Amino acid sequence: MDDELLELQRQFEFAQQVKSSVRLSDRNVVELVQKLQELGVIDFDLLHTVTGKEYITQEQLRNEIAREISKLGRISVIDLADTIGVDLYHVEKQAQDVVLNDPGLMLVKGEIISQSYWDSIAEEINERLQECSQIAVAELAGQLQVGSELVQSVLEPRLGTLVQARLEGGQLYTPAYVARVTAMVRGASRGIFVPSNLSALWAPLQQLVQEMNGASGVAVENSFFQSLFNRLLKEEEMLGSLRAGTHWTPSVFAIAQKECVDSFFSQNSYIPYETMQKLGISQAVQFLQSRYPDGTPLAAVFIHSSMIEMLDSATEDAIEQNSWIDSLSVLPSSFTSQDANKMLLLCPSVQSALKAKKALILGESYVLSSGFIKGIYDQIEKEAEAFSIQASTASLIEPSSKSSESTESIPANTDKGSKKKKGKSVSMKTATVETVPDDEEEARPKSKRNQKKGKDSSASQKLDSKAGGKKESVKAQEGNDVIPPDEWVMKQIVDSVPEFEDDGMENPDSILKHLADHMKPLLISSLKERRRKIFTENADRMRRLIDDLQKKLDESFLNMQLYEKALELFEDDQSTSVVLHRHLLRTTAATIADTLLHGLDIHNKLRNGIEVGDSKTQDPLLLDISERTALAKNLNGSLSKKALALIEALEGKRVDTFMITFRDMAEESGLVLKKLDKKLERTLLHSYRKDLISQVSTESDPVALLAKVVSFLYIKVHNKALQAPGRAIAAAISHLKDKLDESAYKTLTDYQTATVTLLALISASSGEEHDCSSDRILTKRELLESQMPLLRTLVLGDAQAQQS
Repeated sequence: MDDELLELQRQFEFAQQVKSSVRLSDRNVVELVQKLQELGVIDFDLLHTVTGKEYITQEQLRNEIAREISKLGRISVIDLADTIGVDLYHVEKQAQDVVLNDPGLMLVKGEIISQSYWDSIAEEINERLQECSQIAVAELAGQLQVGSELVQSVLEPRLGTLVQARLEGGQLYTPAYVARVTAMVRGASRGIFVPSNLSALWAPLQQLVQEMNGASGVAVENSFFQSLFNRLLKEEEMLGSLRAGTHWTPSVFAIAQKECVDSFFSQNSYIPYETMQKLGISQAVQFLQSRYPDGTPLAAVFIHSSMIEMLDSATEDAIEQNSWIDSLSVLPSSFTSQDANKMLLLCPSVQSALKAKKALILGESYVLSSGFIKGIYDQIEKEAEAFSIQASTASLIEPSSKSSESTESIPANTDKGSKKKKGKSVSMKTATVETVPDDEEEARPKSKRNQKKGKDSSASQKLDSKAGGKKESVKAQEGNDVIPPDEWVMKQIVDSVPEFEDDGMENPDSILKHLADHMKPLLISSLKERRRKIFTENADRMRRLIDDLQKKLDESFLNMQLYEKALELFEDDQSTSVVLHRHLLRTTAATIADTLLHGLDIHNKLRNGIEVGDSKTQDPLLLDISERTALAKNLNGSLSKKALALIEALEGKRVDTFMITFRDMAEESGLVLKKLDKKLERTLLHSYRKDLISQVSTESDPVALLAKVVSFLYIKVHNKALQAPGRAIAAAISHLKDKLDESAYKTLTDYQTATVTLLALISASSGEEHDCSSDRILTKRELLESQMPLLRTLVLGDAQAQQS
């Protein structure tokens, strides 16, 4: 076998030395290789070199790439393509296969780096660390022209072996350097005795390290200090607790905290949260509950159960004695009203009293027994009723004081020369027209035949009041309750319990304010119920009042219309017309206006639940202008405005203006006024005539007789009912001159002249017993009395006048 091999070697060597007679060109070789590939003799891929004159297999390319990497340790793929002479595409492709199959290689940004390269770099880094103690990873990455993350990932597995250092926060530190900084952190941390933020501790340490390293030193990150601190804490070289990574509480402080809390709580049976915060305990409730499971957390303090027992005893005594107690007064000043309220709700005696309605908690901290509250309320309720009635009627006129003086009252606008008769009431059925000065008040005769129609009108008004007026009155009564103000209620409470005055009325948290707020709704409810009861009782009186008012106005307003017609006779005599208008306004018009205002005022009081006494007098009401205005202003809304307009017309000079405003007000109040037609006018004149005849027959006063005779003559001559004051009698007689014969007219004028003379003597008389004018007055009166039968004949005729 060996001989054959040797023979083959000799033959091969001979063949190589023999010069070829036929040489192949490059083109022939390429074609030959292609032919061999087509025939399958060459069954592997061949790669061209960059020159195109050589072929190389992929395996050979990988081998050459591996050889270059092992020789250099770190080489660029571009440099490999230039070195091997193969296209960059094929080199990149095969380089990826090489790196993929060899775990000791890595392809980073177009460079292939071996682990041996990193080992050598690690040794170099270690040598540098021994010189400068610390190196920044970023600095190394810049020198090696790779990323910091790559350098860090390569160095981490070599720390403690090839690189004797510690990697922290992007910095490499030698063990000696770490030990020195660790000692600094340990010393600084052990010097802290109160809760601190570690971030504030690292700043001076960082400055100290920089000074130690000099100008060439690298700044140390806070994370390096923090990691050293955490390691020391884990190794229990420091005692304490770390919260949220930076809040350090030394154990010595925690021990002192607990001792302070235990001491305060054991001595006082409570501890305020404010005190806990001063001790540095932020989550006070959780801390105390874990330490004292039997305690109770409140809004501002944490208490022991003994505090509740103490408060329970004090409140129980107050409830049993029908008194009151301010729980804050028996608790320390650090307790708030919310704390007191929660403690009261935990007291067994308070719970049972609230359940049995024997006590009440006001303003969170005040406990009042029900008997104590009831005693105060009963007193205030009586005062509140009186206050409500007084406030409702303060501006209204009491009718009883006016009706008794109606016969003696004189209107505010009475002339200075007027006089009044004393002790003599004026009947509504008399039509006295005296020759005394014009402002003398007198009554008018009335017809009784219109009463039936008045009843019908009153009945219709009653229906109207039932249909719509009642609901409106109820609403008005509900809305017009006179409610005592808070200050009044508090003043009444102070009057009942003077000790409450010490808290002051202005303090919103005082027991006085809370008790007033509690009682006021009760008082309002009581007053409303009382008003509702009175209103129900007053409903029937209101209906009767409206009916009576309707009847009075029916008769009086018809008489007013009758008297108004007589004023037409004097329209051409302006001065006399003004006197007659004003006289009618001050007598008949004033009476019916006062009757309406007074009736509506009583109706308004009854509707608002105000008690009104029954007026038994039947005398006509007579008010002055201030009283009328007060009554008008007490009415509601538009009715008040119309009432004020009526008063203004009453003080004017025209009867027709008064009649318009009176109709408007009556219509606004729901009353129906009858209009004087021909039939009613005849009836009233007939009744008026009969009354005058009766009065002329029985009249004994010579002065008063003249006015009655003149009134009768106007009915007889003009068919008009004239109401004339004393100073208008002369003008009235002169208007009869053309209607009477000369003898009758002369009788009237002579009698009127003698009457004026008599009145002048009486006015000038001094009233002394020996006054000489008294004889003249007596003489003149006897003269008039002697002429009275002659004057009666103008009305009664000769036979009747002699009988009279």
